[in-house]
Amino acid sequence: MQGFNKYYPPDYDPEKHKSLNSYRGIHALGDRARKIDKGILITRFELPFNIWCGTCNAHIGMGVRYNAEKRKVGAYYSTPIFAFRCKCHLCGGWFEIRTDPKNTRYVVESGARQKDEEWNPAEAGGYAIHDPEASAAAGEADPLASLEKTTNAVQMMEKVSVPRIEELQEFSERRTADPYALSSKLRRSFREEKRVLQAQQRADEGLREKYGISEEIKLLATPREGPAREREEEEAEEWRARRRDWHADEEAKRRMLEAESGFVVGVQGKGKARSIGIGKVDGVQGVLRRKDKEKNATVDKLKATLLRNTARKSDPFVAFAMRRA
Repeated sequence: MQGFNKYYPPDYDPEKHKSLNSYRGIHALGDRARKIDKGILITRFELPFNIWCGTCNAHIGMGVRYNAEKRKVGAYYSTPIFAFRCKCHLCGGWFEIRTDPKNTRYVVESGARQKDEEWNPAEAGGYAIHDPEASAAAGEADPLASLEKTTNAVQMMEKVSVPRIEELQEFSERRTADPYALSSKLRRSFREEKRVLQAQQRADEGLREKYGISEEIKLLATPREGPAREREEEEAEEWRARRRDWHADEEAKRRMLEAESGFVVGVQGKGKARSIGIGKVDGVQGVLRRKDKEKNATVDKLKATLLRNTARKSDPFVAFAMRRA
């Protein structure tokens, strides 16, 4: 473990030396402050862009780090301007890069040249997107500005966007007008649900202790009581009322269809109307009689097949059963 105790020599005087560094005659930053008397601090500097060394004309990539001599060379209003003097690792030549607070960037002062990788809209015959004043001065129409000022855009803003924003603002103001009331309402609902859940938990625990039910077995919830139960009953009653209305409408449609066409319309399943015949009532009855005959013929055919397949065709029990059928 690293020790944090410091050794103070016998001749150390706190009022005279102030600190152990001044007593030993060294700086707190160590070798980095060897030129601190000249206003120079050794710091680690990383190249902010690609450059060519002015001494050996070698390319040095962005991100290469050097132990640079940092010093203050001026100020832009209250922001200091710092210079970083670095030695090329290939030839030993010195180059200097300074900060430019006015344009929020770095510039090469001497000993190297910067690789120009920025797009200049003026050289390309255009203008910056964020500078509509330059395009207006040049007499050119800004397509984005013209699009924003079209009639459709203005109408869309007035009829849709502005009312929607105002509605959202009113809703937000209404929701946040009385935070105490909203908080009270929310906490009240939480307390009611908590009481219901606690009562359900106590009932489950009592049931488990009474019958020795394991914790792994999940118990079904008992019917809820109170406001929640009342809401469930109201929803169920509303659903039954809608179902009764639907059945009444179907019955009215069936009667109207019988009155208009003279057809007999039956009911299949639960509330699904269907036509059981194509002709009038007499035709429907004939169809039903024909279906009964076909059904009886099928039953007779099945009986005959069962009789042929028996081990003893003259079995008295089979004959008696056939007669009874």
